[in-house]
Amino acid sequence: MVLVATEFFYFPLLPIAIAIGLLALFSLDKLVLLIVFCTPLSVNLTDIGLGVGISLPTDPLLFGAMLVFLIKLLLEGKFDRRVTRHPVSVAIIINIAWIGLTTITSEMPIVSLKFFISRLWYVITFYFLATQLFRNKKNLGWYLWLYVAAFTGVIIYTIVHHSMYGFLEQPAHWVMSPFYNDHTSYGAILAMFFPLLVGFAIKSDYSRSAKIIIWTLVGLYAFALVLSYTRAAWVSLIGALGVLVIMLLRIKFTTVALLGIGVIGVFLMFQTQIYMQLEKNRQDSSADLGEHVQSITNISSDASNLERLNRWSSAWRMFKERPFMGWGPGTYMFQYAPFQLASERTIISTNMADRGNAHSEYIGPLAEAGIFGSLSFLLIVITTCYTAVMSYFKAKDPQLRLTIMVLFLGLITYFIHGMLNNFLDTDKASAPFWGFIAAIVTIDVYHSNKKKKEELEEATAK
Repeated sequence: MVLVATEFFYFPLLPIAIAIGLLALFSLDKLVLLIVFCTPLSVNLTDIGLGVGISLPTDPLLFGAMLVFLIKLLLEGKFDRRVTRHPVSVAIIINIAWIGLTTITSEMPIVSLKFFISRLWYVITFYFLATQLFRNKKNLGWYLWLYVAAFTGVIIYTIVHHSMYGFLEQPAHWVMSPFYNDHTSYGAILAMFFPLLVGFAIKSDYSRSAKIIIWTLVGLYAFALVLSYTRAAWVSLIGALGVLVIMLLRIKFTTVALLGIGVIGVFLMFQTQIYMQLEKNRQDSSADLGEHVQSITNISSDASNLERLNRWSSAWRMFKERPFMGWGPGTYMFQYAPFQLASERTIISTNMADRGNAHSEYIGPLAEAGIFGSLSFLLIVITTCYTAVMSYFKAKDPQLRLTIMVLFLGLITYFIHGMLNNFLDTDKASAPFWGFIAAIVTIDVYHSNKKKKEELEEATAK
């Protein structure tokens, strides 16, 4: 009555807020799972002032989970050192520390501080908290399937919305709004979960009825991938298939490395001829799937491809001006405009900081955090790949091997996709990306051999 009298009409949300607060204090693991479920359904507010945005309801929940975790860590001082000392964790800590350092020297400190804090709550919740959550393997299943369940709802919404426009290519760029900003981020998540669903549908120990549901999801996700018109997602799945073949055939790393060096050598020797051939391709993005695939290599007239080259060139020029500390985390989109060349601009170029970032998880950090920003992210990629491969061949349990494989292939799709786009500043991509890495590390630390399994069971019993 008091709240109504004072015209505070949001009072029905108070019980929900109290329930979430109780979860954070007494059952942090369930709060993490709630956040994972809410992530695909969250809505992004692009500008709440000072050039920063917020994703609701996940960002406030993530911030709260991070605070509770840090307070508990300070009071109890308990966190498994086997996780913090793991090579992947060390790489992540180095990356976070460097982002924090370059935030201090940033050209736009407020923007960089928001970027740094958001990266902290993504990593703390979806990686460090998740490693402890996944000590119980059932929680890993809950984590994956809760995201899939919510994301499937978004997929159905997107397909129905898209059908109203005849499944044409242009509407495919925005029909997933307001849940995903555009078709590229939507396609990236589709690609990450597709290997997981296919793997579990083929070889998992789920019941027959459960497998029927999973196969239905495989069909739905495949249909959604086609309708997304996301070329980077298609390319990333082809790359993941190549990695799968390499692992199943047990091709040695030296062989793969030599092959990669050979391909790079051939490219350098014949780069002029290759560029001339690519410039002959003038097939732009199209509603025709065949023509859309052909447009992947069009660097002469396709606006999307040319704009990526423009963004990368601008990032490179920014890096050359500030090679060590960069311009500040999260600042690329606000700083790159003066570094564009008139000859490289396209019909979709802008000076208004309103059309995305550097379109690369590897090149963007060069401009924003200097050479060590990019190298520290590459270190995360390398240590994760090494851990996944070693854990896969070390694991004895077939289901455990399957889990490692599908998680690794999902990450491979993003490692490849990250060459062409960057989404780790969003909750949508961060939840599966850091969560998949946390799962692989957890399996390596706790589940990969009999001795560690017995230690886990003993700890769980206590």
